[in-house]
Amino acid sequence: MPQTSTAAGSEFWTDDTLTDLLDRCVRDRGDRPAILSAGEVVDYRTLAERVDALAGGLVALGIGRGDAVAVQLPNLPAFLYAILACARIGAVTSTIHMPYGPREAADAIRHADAKLVFAAAAAGDRQPAAELAKLRPDLPSLAHVVAVGGPAPGGALAFDDVARPGVALPPPPAASDAYVMLFTSGTSSSPKAVLTDYRRFLANARLNCSEKQMGPGSIMMSAAPFTHLFGLYSFHLTLYGGGATALLPGFSPPGLVEAIRSFRPSHIFAAPAHIASCLEAGLFDGETLAPVHYCVVSGAKAAPEFYRRAQEALGNGRIAQLWGMTECQCGMFTRPYEDIERAAWGCGRPSPGNEARVCGADGNPLPAGEDGELQIRGASVFDGYHGNDEANAASFAGDGWFRTGDRAVIDDTGAVSITGREKDLINRGGVKINPADVEEAIDRHPDIVQSAIVPMPDPVLGERSCCFAIPRDGAAPRLADLVAWLEGEGIAKLKWPERLILVDEMPLTPTRKVIKGRLRIPD
Repeated sequence: MPQTSTAAGSEFWTDDTLTDLLDRCVRDRGDRPAILSAGEVVDYRTLAERVDALAGGLVALGIGRGDAVAVQLPNLPAFLYAILACARIGAVTSTIHMPYGPREAADAIRHADAKLVFAAAAAGDRQPAAELAKLRPDLPSLAHVVAVGGPAPGGALAFDDVARPGVALPPPPAASDAYVMLFTSGTSSSPKAVLTDYRRFLANARLNCSEKQMGPGSIMMSAAPFTHLFGLYSFHLTLYGGGATALLPGFSPPGLVEAIRSFRPSHIFAAPAHIASCLEAGLFDGETLAPVHYCVVSGAKAAPEFYRRAQEALGNGRIAQLWGMTECQCGMFTRPYEDIERAAWGCGRPSPGNEARVCGADGNPLPAGEDGELQIRGASVFDGYHGNDEANAASFAGDGWFRTGDRAVIDDTGAVSITGREKDLINRGGVKINPADVEEAIDRHPDIVQSAIVPMPDPVLGERSCCFAIPRDGAAPRLADLVAWLEGEGIAKLKWPERLILVDEMPLTPTRKVIKGRLRIPD
């Protein structure tokens, strides 16, 4: 069972569900845009009608309250119809990231006991719906595969054929009912399932909505996928604010710029890599970004200079940094009225309803300015991993404090700066080395695109540092080159990597974090 001993932050919960938020938007602004896509503009009244029809179709297929429904789709209107239809009948949505192949998707379906999956008919050179339809005999819980965006393959249903307008719908769920099952997409090689109710994540969005300046005139666009909680959170905010969601089905630098020009979003959610690639390509200009007044960046660590460059490109808008996890949604963020240096150097103060602390190796809280393990508790923090007592025992420190696995410093104003990951520490002869600043320095090398430092076994010292790096086109950096560079950057010799492995690409999460657990050091 989860190790939380108190429902910290429960005083911030309300009885809202996604259905309540949609009903409110229909009542207050039914003819206003809800979804903006390349194909059409859908107002809130039409959205609700389509959601009810799809919910009726799910009921006709035998999906009911508490049943899990998996969704493996890009940021399409069908994705939002699906999660809202599940919410209408009390089914639990379980998302699967688009890069996951059939084996990973099947593992997620099996763990969630999903009875139905919405899957893309085509995604690049793959056909996810057909792949999953072939695996149905090996997935005892899976009764239906619904293909979205194309003809249904054998053993699957077409999305457009599922809707059943007029079917009697059951009473909607309570806010305490399970809402989503999400799989962590952090940097470990073994994702864990987070099953949580409406109260936590919707309270988080409600409490943050005004501070992120969301309202009826807002247009939100997420470059992050809705299968990831960062992207899903953007939709929660939009429903509370009563604005519109502009859809970006797949990211490319030109595609993001064109979408900004077409939809003129007031808010953008993105990973650092999304924004950095556009900056590097010279695609951002003042006219393109003029509508954007708040750009929230999250998902991976970036150097302070990145935030300064992004702020300069944004002009009159504000760049912000957000720290979150699948386990708590938005944990902390910099506010739009704060100086850019706040975002450059840290991820801001905790979200309303949450609190953070930093603890030492003995588990006791540390004073302001000292580096230690970041812990968080409050209104949006989950109860524990689904069906994983071992992970829960290791992840909670008691009294509701969740051990995030990040290392951080909290200043005397309560603002948090992430300094690295606990599991990334390299124990070199008893000296703990945090590689984060070394990676930042290596990433500034002109011949390096991206780096990641991991421990490698050593018979004498226990561990040494090994650097994986993606070289720029035509470059062939040597370890000696990196060492000389690090010396010039003022990095202590103790922290220099002692092996260099050049790779063509890194294993990445959907928000572009390196999955260090999948980096393999050859013998």
